Amino acid sequence: MASDDSAVFLVAWRGCLFRVPDAVQPPKAGSLFFCRHLVVRPGERMLEIGAGLGLAAVLAAKAGADVVATDILPEAVRVISTNAILNGVVVDARLGDCYAPVVGERFDVVCTNAPQMPTPPNRARWDAAAAADNGGTDGWEMLDRVIAGAGRHLRPGGRLIITIFAFLGLKTAFAKLEAAGFTPTIVASEVQSFPRIGYERLEHIRAVDAEASVPAGIPATVERFMIQGTAPE
Repeated sequence: MASDDSAVFLVAWRGCLFRVPDAVQPPKAGSLFFCRHLVVRPGERMLEIGAGLGLAAVLAAKAGADVVATDILPEAVRVISTNAILNGVVVDARLGDCYAPVVGERFDVVCTNAPQMPTPPNRARWDAAAAADNGGTDGWEMLDRVIAGAGRHLRPGGRLIITIFAFLGLKTAFAKLEAAGFTPTIVASEVQSFPRIGYERLEHIRAVDAEASVPAGIPATVERFMIQGTAPE
């Protein structure tokens, strides 16, 4: 009889239990930072784009939000639903890219901890592991799409919440949000270990770091920001 060597990995955090399949990245420092500072109120309708294993989506649902969570990976969509059931909440998990699964719908909160690692053109890949990190040449590829579409999917006074590495540029982030009609504020910041994949791309990151946030030498840390853009009333 054939044996099944597959393993099930579980993450316990904030009183919740999350299943982590092989095709979906386990929570890293950026995901935990995002979840620690994501505030939703009971009854608010929230959209999370690129929800991964559903960490933020489940926690928001436990806080009383009505949550839609999307991802481009079928494995992620399945595990979001599984993790919601494991933790006794309801999350509407949908397969699709960016806003495609929610055409015509509006929310009080749109949020994402999107892939944002600046990626040299010769390093671009399309496998599941790369999809969780690669942010295009300057790191803004997915974030730009989220910002551009948020106005059509937020209710008046709604909130767009994103995270960025400092080397994407805090001034750049504010300018992009203001150009899209949002009022930007910093919700939180945190100094984290410099990402391992960042060392492989350090020369490229410095080339696109318009605000010169990466120090000389081999950086040990990077600042991460959570930024909120508030839509007009």
